[in-house]
Amino acid sequence: MPPTITAFENSPDRGRGQARDMRVRWALEEIGQPYDVRLVSFDAMKQPAHLALHPFGQIPTYEDGDLALFESGAIVLHIAERHAGLLPKDANARSRAITWMFAALSTLEPPIVELGMAMLLERDRSWYAERLPMLQDRVRVRLGELSRRLGGAEWLDGAFSGADLMMVTVLRRLNASRLLDEYPEIAAYVARGEARPAFRRAFDAQLAVFHAASRS
Repeated sequence: MPPTITAFENSPDRGRGQARDMRVRWALEEIGQPYDVRLVSFDAMKQPAHLALHPFGQIPTYEDGDLALFESGAIVLHIAERHAGLLPKDANARSRAITWMFAALSTLEPPIVELGMAMLLERDRSWYAERLPMLQDRVRVRLGELSRRLGGAEWLDGAFSGADLMMVTVLRRLNASRLLDEYPEIAAYVARGEARPAFRRAFDAQLAVFHAASRS
């Protein structure tokens, strides 16, 4: 049987491919692994059945036989370690790719998410106008560092890997902020990721869920 992942029944990102199941879908599409999707409502995410899979009541989860995983980074790493195509064969290159996966989630994503949440939830707060530039500058520091390291390279470290998959999905969370426009090398890098056929299949699958929910 194919693995099963969970995704939002009605995604708050309105099908823009930013919900974290996108990362798992993309990884599975890259390796050509069929998968099933179980859609969960916000209420169902807090019920015992889902909490047994994800103790923090979020998505995605991943079930394959008697294995159940949560956290998108852990799931993608699991997939990459067991299928060819998402991690280099060379041991050192493999370790570098895993390092970049952690960097995407631990170094880049936190300030990006904090900025996104402020833009979404704090616009009517008295402190918003003063706080926003500070949050933007925190992100700019990381983007500047990433831009200098990336330079004119096509991918982070040689061929495309799970590191690029994770980094591109993190960076796409900045689409609403327009900050990527200030970093042409990074914008082009994200565009290369979005142009991959596996990304398009994953994106279309996630968008189809939103369209189905909006028609119901």
